[in-house]
Parts: sequence; C-alpha cells; structure tokens
Amino acid sequence: MENILFVASESTPFIKTGGLADVIGSLPQALKEHEQLEVRVILPLYDEIPEEWKEQMEYLTSIDVPFGWRNQEATIYTLRYHQIEYYFVENDYYFTRKGVYGYYDDGERFVFFAHAVIQFLANGYFKPDILHAHDWQAAIAVVLANIQKPLSDMRTVFTIHNIKYQGMMPIDIFEDFFNLDREHIGGLEWNGMLNCLKGALFHADKITTVSPTYAEEIKYPYYSEGLHPVLWQREQDVIGILNGIDTKEYNPLSDPYLSVNYRSARSKKIINRLDLGEELNFPMDLDKPLYVMVTRLTEQKGLHLVEHILEEFLQEEVQFIILGTGEKEFEDYFASLAYRYPEKARALLTFNEGLARKLYASADFFLMPSKFEPCGLAQLIALQYRTAPIVRETGGLKDTVQSYNEITGEGNGFSFTNYNAHDLLHAMRYALDIYHDPDHWQQLCSNFNGNRFSWKDSAKLYGQLYEQLVPTLIHG
Repeated sequence: MENILFVASESTPFIKTGGLADVIGSLPQALKEHEQLEVRVILPLYDEIPEEWKEQMEYLTSIDVPFGWRNQEATIYTLRYHQIEYYFVENDYYFTRKGVYGYYDDGERFVFFAHAVIQFLANGYFKPDILHAHDWQAAIAVVLANIQKPLSDMRTVFTIHNIKYQGMMPIDIFEDFFNLDREHIGGLEWNGMLNCLKGALFHADKITTVSPTYAEEIKYPYYSEGLHPVLWQREQDVIGILNGIDTKEYNPLSDPYLSVNYRSARSKKIINRLDLGEELNFPMDLDKPLYVMVTRLTEQKGLHLVEHILEEFLQEEVQFIILGTGEKEFEDYFASLAYRYPEKARALLTFNEGLARKLYASADFFLMPSKFEPCGLAQLIALQYRTAPIVRETGGLKDTVQSYNEITGEGNGFSFTNYNAHDLLHAMRYALDIYHDPDHWQQLCSNFNGNRFSWKDSAKLYGQLYEQLVPTLIHG
C-alpha cells in the first residue's frame, strides 16, 4: 500500500466554506476504498473548527518552520476520522482568527502553511509517494516540494478547483516569504506579481481539474483568468476528472432533514413541499411547478441572466424560491421580487443546510445558469433528489446534465449554450412544457434513476493518474 498526502485549506466535516471542502472530505475515503491507497490529509488548524473536533485531536509534534528571515513554530495535531488520518497545522498568529479567508495577509498565511507542510515531511513524520495539493492556498507546497525535495522520490499533483482565485502577491516580498534563490522567481512570476497558482502549474508533475470540459475551457482566454499560456505549455499534463458527491450523505431515502424520505415517489416530494410551505409560511400551489436555486449570490452563478428574465417568467403559472447570500445587488433584487410577488416567489437570504436539503427534495426544477462552473455539486445533488436541473452548458454542468430530447426520450434535465438571458428563458419554458406533458414528464423522471455520480469512478481515474507517476503505486 502506497502513500498519498492531500494538502488543502478546508475539508468536511471540520471546516467548510465551499465545494472544495466536500471534495477533500470525500475523495480520500473513495481512494482508500476503491484503490487501496493510504491517503492522509493536512489542513490548517483554524480557530473556527468546532471544539468537538479539537477535543479529539492528539498532539503529535512541534516543528520550527524557516520562513524568510525568521523562524515560526508550527504545532502538529492528528485525528483519525473514518479511517483517514488528518494532520492539523497550528499557529496562533496565522490561524487563530475568525473566519477562514478574506484577510489582507492571506498570501503570507498560506505560504507559511506550505512551508510547514514541507518541513513536516522533511522531519520524517509521513513519507508520501505523491503530494496532491488543491487550489491556490496549497499551491506553494507543490513549488517547495519540487525545489527543496524533502523526500527525494515524492511526485506532485495539483488540482485546480477554480482558476479564478490564484493567490497573487507583490513580487518584492519574495525574500520575506520564500526560502529560495532568486532564480526561482520565474516559476512564480506572472504579470509582475507572484502568483501561487501559476507556481503550482509550473512545478507540478500532473495537473487536474474537476471536470473534463473545464480542463478544455481553461486553455482559452475567456475561462483561464489569464493563465492560458501556461496551460498551453503544460497541455499534455492536464486532465479533467469529474467530481463526485457523497451519495450516502445526499440521499433522499435517509436524509434526516426531510419530512418524508423517499426513493423516487413524486407523491412524497409533494408532502415535503407542503411541509416546507408551512415552515416558510409560503402558499405552495401544487398546480404550479416549483423552480428553486440554492447558490452563492454572485455573478458567476448566472444571476444577471436571472435578473433579466425572472419577472417575465413569473407571469407563467409557476413558483420560485431562492436560498443563499452574497452580493448586495442580488440580495436586493430577489428581496424586491419576493415582495412584489408574495404568492409566487420567496427569497431566503441566508444559508441553512437543512433548508437547502428541503428545497432539493421539494422542487421540480433546479436552476443553475452559471457563467462558468468548474464542476458544480448542486446539480448532482438535485439529481440525487429527483429534481430536474436547468443549466448552462459549461464546465461540469455540460458533463453531467443532458438536455431532455422529446424524440428519443433521453436526458436528465435541460440546458442552453450561450450566456444569454433569453436562451435561459427558453430553457425554463421548455421545461415547463415538458412538466405539463404527462408522458414526457414521467419519462424524464424515470431517467433520474440512471444517474450515478458517486466518487467510485473518479477515484479509479485518480488511481490511474497516480500510477502513471509511480508505476508500482496500485499493483505493486
């Protein structure tokens, strides 16, 4: 059995701000089960991690971390959860703060984290064959691993979860944050800045993204956030592997948040909808299909498209509920819409996991018209709950949602290609027409049963990638 170390900034069940945490929480388990690998995870020890987890952690060691012109101390704790070993890097100055991200010195914080990871490995506490780092917060671990070589035979994989966030810092802090000769600035520099994500793209042995379509999209200027020249140079080393979801966690047959559990029965979805309506004091009309969104309220999620057409669409016999928080422009828009259409629309400007599950379980349609979407988990969850997604054909949305075809009866949702408001409106109206056609609606609902988005297939692909780097990894 060979060793893999995941380096990341968040993971369920300890700390979560987005989909990255779901991946880091689920993929190691799938790799262990399906590829017989010893996978461990290393994370910062944030103040925000609940006490119930901190109380279970055991002290492992304290290490000196050379960091530019000074030494910092990192205390390493360990905790075993679901047969996976987790390491936590404690440093009061960098991680004993409220929240996870959003500080002026985030670059410094996560460069320190990377130094601590490499020093931990150099001290011999774990000897991975592959270091697998995720997103810009872990990117410098790949850079340091390649240059400093704490373990001579260790190979590196870097996964881009969202190329929009790159970890850029002024170039004049190089000597302060990096224990490297100036000859290595070139691997980090991009457009006059130090760019953590670019550094990992330059140094990693293999690069992955979270869906095959996104792996192609980011080679082009529209999606690459400026890094397409680097990705062109590394084209042969870039692979897209679709994320999965934890199908035990997201299972309407056992979900504790639901009023009534179900496998596929529409009648039980209706009971959940009525109970949700009572909870929200919202008059659910069973003659009208329910469209929902569970999302961060940001431009990326296609909300400018929704703004342009939603009031027009609400002239139809439909209802709409959105759950999420984010930019004030969108919060104000949805609050105003709900005020003007109290019988048809509701804006829940918060985030609550229980409410999210109830919306997935109650809805007929799940709206996700993203401007870009590296993978997307919400559409996969919607399909688990037998709710038809309406998506734009980008990234992982294109890879997971096939638009319903009236002629062949194939498809598990609805999609549109161009980032255009009236193309979205057309897709929503087409979905409404299918809903009112009993034969097509029944066929679409039966197609949900063929969806399989567990981590099993993805874990197999990761295992194959690891074996390319270390040929003896899986089969010995």
